[in-house]
Amino acid sequence: MWASQFHNTVSRNGEQGSEGAREQENREQGSKGTREQENREQGSEGTREQGSEDERETLVGFALSLPGVKIVEGRPTPYLHSHMLAVLPSHRNRGLGTQLKWEQRREALSRGIRHMEWTFDPLEIKNAFLNIHRLGAICREYRVNFYGVSSSRLQGGLPTDRLLAEWELDSPQVEALIASRPAAERTIEERIVVPASIEQWKASEATRERAFAVQLENRQKFQQAFSRGLAVLGFTLDAEGNGVYEFGSYSRS
Repeated sequence: MWASQFHNTVSRNGEQGSEGAREQENREQGSKGTREQENREQGSEGTREQGSEDERETLVGFALSLPGVKIVEGRPTPYLHSHMLAVLPSHRNRGLGTQLKWEQRREALSRGIRHMEWTFDPLEIKNAFLNIHRLGAICREYRVNFYGVSSSRLQGGLPTDRLLAEWELDSPQVEALIASRPAAERTIEERIVVPASIEQWKASEATRERAFAVQLENRQKFQQAFSRGLAVLGFTLDAEGNGVYEFGSYSRS
């Protein structure tokens, strides 16, 4: 196992991305999903793990990734599947989730790995904000009921639909984000909205059908957009707190 740890010394106010326990990538507690996902990692050997500690040297968060190999343009290419990201409830909303992801990126690049990916629930607004808005990941693939039936209370009994986040670690967009400078403007051709109340709807028997209806409608919209060659390039929050996926044509340059 490769391991890397760093101490948290920075607290960022107003962090709006997920801090991990909301299933930043895989929070399928008690489901078959995590085991099935591990089995999908063909060619993986070992793991990479980053941790964040507080002043008392207590582990308060970690990120875990699995190395693998993909065939890209006819050549075997190494990549990381980011399997888990979690932060203790007492330390959330301090930017630790974002810091852990940037540390994952730093170590991956130091080993010559330029691509990372993971899955996340497209109905989870906080996760989408972190993955797309803060980190600069894109999405081009929608996986229907990817893990099958899940007993996770956070899934709310809904199908385990997932988006695949693709993180090109040295892309111009990601380089601009880590340098805190404006990225090149992109033309937005389509938007998909996730209601701010979706979590409450999923949590209640009385409103779960409403959440399911949103999932089905958005599933169709994602699939149609991807079939036309569009990609999720951005994610914003509107004045009411609804999550808004922004689609456009994707070019790595």
